[in-house]
Amino acid sequence: QVQLVESGGGLVQAGGSLRLSCAASGGTFGSYAMGWFRQAPGKEREFVAAISTRGGTTYYANSVKGRFTISRDNAKNTGYLQMNSLKPEDTAVYTCAADPRRLGTISSHYDYWGQGTQVTVSS
Repeated sequence: QVQLVESGGGLVQAGGSLRLSCAASGGTFGSYAMGWFRQAPGKEREFVAAISTRGGTTYYANSVKGRFTISRDNAKNTGYLQMNSLKPEDTAVYTCAADPRRLGTISSHYDYWGQGTQVTVSS
């Protein structure tokens, strides 16, 4: 069983950048595919990006393609989400998730979840 803790959220102006981190413990992070999801108040949780166990395969939601980059450093047991050209509609709680098999684009696919970190983008 793996525990996940996100960090790096905050308040930024539109057009700015943030890098989120997902620190894993209690398991071998390199054995898990990782995904990022976000949820704004009053809205359903939305897929953002996912990466395979070795980083060879990535997927992005259309809304973030070209702006966000998912990556991982298995030696550090940490995953990342680099967010550039942020827009007010990116405002949400961002949560990382892990699955021992393979990546997925729906939340029910993942077995383990972090607590989330708030990202707020002002206009």
